[in-house]
Amino acid sequence: MDRRTLLLAGLGLAVGQTDAASARPEAGDVLVRNGDAGKRPLTPQDISTGAAPTMVWAMEPGSRTVRSGTRLNQILLLRLDPEKLSAETRARSADGVVAYTSICTHTGCDVDTWLAPEQMLSCPCHDSMFDPKDGGKVVDGPAPRVLPALPLKIADGTLVVAMPFTASVGFERGLR
Repeated sequence: MDRRTLLLAGLGLAVGQTDAASARPEAGDVLVRNGDAGKRPLTPQDISTGAAPTMVWAMEPGSRTVRSGTRLNQILLLRLDPEKLSAETRARSADGVVAYTSICTHTGCDVDTWLAPEQMLSCPCHDSMFDPKDGGKVVDGPAPRVLPALPLKIADGTLVVAMPFTASVGFERGLR
């Protein structure tokens, strides 16, 4: 193998490598609260029904690597009355706990406002509103699509990622 081929192969390997902390949440990951140095996996009881979203990260349980290497992995958790969830949302929830990306699908701002009376999530940048009871559906504002959901399950009393995000996390470039 000549030097050029070897260098190109090495470059290809380097580009193909991923940092575990930047990898997207995967099935089997547990959820931990943002800023929790103890990395304690959350249970449904840790999330109060109807309260403001809890911001979390997924954590690979074996290595205890928190997937906080990119803000695109930030997740918001809400606990809602399971009877008020659409069938699709209920199927992705764990004891009424639902998980969505915190990245607005409009311009990528943080969806971090909880409108308790309406039980809606809101992005303060351009006032997009999302219904967490109905799959993160856009109910107002310029966001072009739903908030991607992160399906959950309960294993040994702990909230666990059941499947990857339901859609690509991010925003629509070129929108204002």
